[in-house]
Amino acid sequence: MNREWRKGSIELVSGYTLTDADGRPAGRVEDADFAVEGGFINVRVPGHLHTQLVSAPAVRLITCDS
Repeated sequence: MNREWRKGSIELVSGYTLTDADGRPAGRVEDADFAVEGGFINVRVPGHLHTQLVSAPAVRLITCDS
């Protein structure tokens, strides 16, 4: 399956975090690549080596740069 990656910012609801480029927990990331897949958002943060997975209910706002 090929994911359709987009670039933008992701803000999570209170209590949920992503790991930012510095390895710290963050409630919002900028310039991330993301792909929606089922009820999950796959997130690639610049400077972080791994793809992170977030459940869709944890997402407050996604802003697409396109």
